[in-house]
Amino acid sequence: MWVYWVVAGVIVFLTAALTIGREARRLDAVAPRAAYQVDQAVSFVAECLPADTQARLTLDELQQLLVMHLNWMHARGLLPVDVIDKPQHIDDELVITEEALIAHLLGEAETMGVELLDDVDVVNVVDAHLAYFDAIGAVGPTATAD
Repeated sequence: MWVYWVVAGVIVFLTAALTIGREARRLDAVAPRAAYQVDQAVSFVAECLPADTQARLTLDELQQLLVMHLNWMHARGLLPVDVIDKPQHIDDELVITEEALIAHLLGEAETMGVELLDDVDVVNVVDAHLAYFDAIGAVGPTATAD
């Protein structure tokens, strides 16, 4: 009787080990899940901003700037649709400069009617927003100077 218990235990252990190994290999091949939540991003960015920028921007204006940033990223293919549990396919290098993003946000803010009293506010928002991306694990590798 005890032989059956030992054989059953070995079979259960092998089944669990093979299943865990297969799932670990599958999960290693897919993109990590970075959950972006607008309300959480607004709170995080607002807390990271310097006091003078906080005084000049309302939370609604901040949220509009963050959404503009997301739209800009989506237009460049950085926010693909339906990426859950799919293998990563990074074929082309895409280098994004903060200067290009800041210039875009300044133009969009003017178009959307977001009143910016100082251009440095956009720089601060971009820095804090990128820190939020890093905090949730949504930042890729940094490009080299080459």
